[in-house]
Formats: sequence, structure tokens, C-alpha cells
Amino acid sequence: MEKFYRELVDLPGAPSFEKPVKDYMKKHLEEYTEEIVEDRLGSVFGVINKGAKGPRVMIAGHMDEVGAVVTGIKDNGLVKMTNLGGVHGNVFLSQHMDIITNDLEKIPGVTASKPPHLTRGSNSKPKPLQFKDLLLDIGADSKEHAKELGVKIGQQIVPHNNYTVSKDGKKYFSKAWDDRFGCGMSLEVAKTLSKEDLNCELYTGATVQEEVGLRGAQTAAGLIKPDVFIAVDCSPCADVFDGDDVSGSIGEGFLLRFYDPSAIMHQGMKDFITKVADDNNIKYQYYKSMGGTDAARVQLANGGTLVATIGMPARYIHSTTSMISEDDYQEVRKIVLTLLKMFDEDTVKQIKANV
Repeated sequence: MEKFYRELVDLPGAPSFEKPVKDYMKKHLEEYTEEIVEDRLGSVFGVINKGAKGPRVMIAGHMDEVGAVVTGIKDNGLVKMTNLGGVHGNVFLSQHMDIITNDLEKIPGVTASKPPHLTRGSNSKPKPLQFKDLLLDIGADSKEHAKELGVKIGQQIVPHNNYTVSKDGKKYFSKAWDDRFGCGMSLEVAKTLSKEDLNCELYTGATVQEEVGLRGAQTAAGLIKPDVFIAVDCSPCADVFDGDDVSGSIGEGFLLRFYDPSAIMHQGMKDFITKVADDNNIKYQYYKSMGGTDAARVQLANGGTLVATIGMPARYIHSTTSMISEDDYQEVRKIVLTLLKMFDEDTVKQIKANV
């Protein structure tokens, strides 16, 4: 994989705190694209083939990762927090987390958990934890000590990253694959297609605040007004949890999201993508989700937009560590680059006609 991916996952960027990621994206997009376009919330895109007569095509990952925000400090120095994005309290119990200061310094901590020694003999059963009930222990002795260490209300909190490569060298463990993977793919698109003779005007980049309501997708689509939009996002696989035929498996190719509650896939887009994948021997899986992606907001923009979500299979997203596969990365890369080279006026007309 390109070094983009490794560097992106190490950056902090909870919803509305994406600036470090945006700065990284913008720096690299400027290397490969003709113009930078930004909306007022912070989404950023580079333009390739500016002014082309063909369709306007937009491809995006999202820059934000699930995390939290500091909401208070207890007298004993423990830090109160509220989640940003969908997370379960039990998943984040006893995990390393970093408070990120305004200067991007890290204040390390661990979510407080009660050892079994302190609950032994109790008749009460453990209850499901709400994230807001968790407290972060940064080693402060008091509220004043925590403040001296740099803690302030409103600072972001993200998992401490322990990036690791599996023993076979084909799996990657990290925080924030959802969706720094899509950000990295957008940069690969810019680098790879910047000198291609495309038949479309291409906008490649990333949105903000996807994890808290797909907000950046709405504002970016309103600005760019694409004819076609592709979201590249990590989608959760259930292969280690007795999943079924449409719940995704690591190593079986990209996920073609044909259904989620907010975006039922346009039949013309589905037929087009499956034909391209079949014709080019690109592995894919049909995927059904109960969550949504940026495609849901973009499809309703500007009178309707042709959209698709190309999913990167991932285990354990919305936790402190998720896992992706090198094999799936190659299939996602192939389908994305192949599709973008094919979009022209006739292709888009044919897709639209097959509702």
C-alpha cells in the first residue's frame, strides 16, 4: 500500500476536528491536481481535467474517525467525555486514548475499568456501559493537576494508535481505517489519474463529519454538483461473527453495497459496476448494511445524483483497532480506477436509463 495510508491513520481527526487530516489531504492533492475546492465545513477536493465537457464525477472518503470530546474534569482528575460518532461503551472500556490539545500534543490516558477483585462478592450483574459513563484516567492527581497537564473542555479524544502488520504480512491493524482508507484511495486516484486522458471532470478528495450525520457530503455535493458520486468507505464485516452471504468477508474482494436504510442502490449503477468487475476479473461481494455512507446524502443533492459505495471490507470498525486486507485493497483499487476511466457522457446516459 502507498505510504498515504500509514500516515493518514496516525493523524487525529474526530468529527469537526479534521484539520490535521485536511492539511495532509490538501498538501498531496495540490501535488497532483489542477485546482483545490473546499466547502465551508472543511471538505476538500482536487480537480482533474477541469472544464471537461463530460460528466462531473466526484469520489470521496471521509476524514473523521469515531472519537470523543472532553466534557468535564472530576475533582480526582478523571476526565469526563462524550462520544463523537457511533460507539459502544463496552468496546472502549480499558482502552488507551489520547486527548489532543490545540497544539496537537497528545495527553495519554486509559479508560477506567474496575478490576474483578473489586466486584467479587457482589450480586449485581454487569450492565451495558454507555460511552458517556466512561472516564479517562490521564494520571492526574486532581482537577487542577489535569488542567496543568493541558486538559481543557472541548478537546478531542481519539484512540491511541498501535498500527501493526499481521504475521503473514497481508493484514493491517489500525485505528481509523474508517475512513482514512477512503482518504488514501482518493489520493491514489489523484496521483494515478492526474495525467490520464479522462472523459469526465473529476473531483477527488474527502469530506468531514460523516460519522455524525453525513454532514460534509451534503455541503460538498451542493458545492460541486456532481453527476456521479462514489463513496469509498470501510464497511464492517461479520465473517468472524457467523455472518451471512451479504455481510462481508475479509479477502473476498470489494463490497458492493446494494442496500442500506438510507440508500438503495440505483439499478443502473449496480448493473454497470458488476459488469465492469466481471469483465475485468475484479473480485466483489454483494453487501447489505444497516448503516449509511456519504452516498446517502449525495444521492438526494441537486435533483438527484447517481451514487455508489465501494466498500473496503474491515473487521472491528468503530473500535480502537480495525483490520483490513492487502488482497481487498488491490480489488478496491482496481475497480475504482477502472470505473473512473470509463465515465463519459454516453456511459452516464446509459446508467440513468436503467432505473
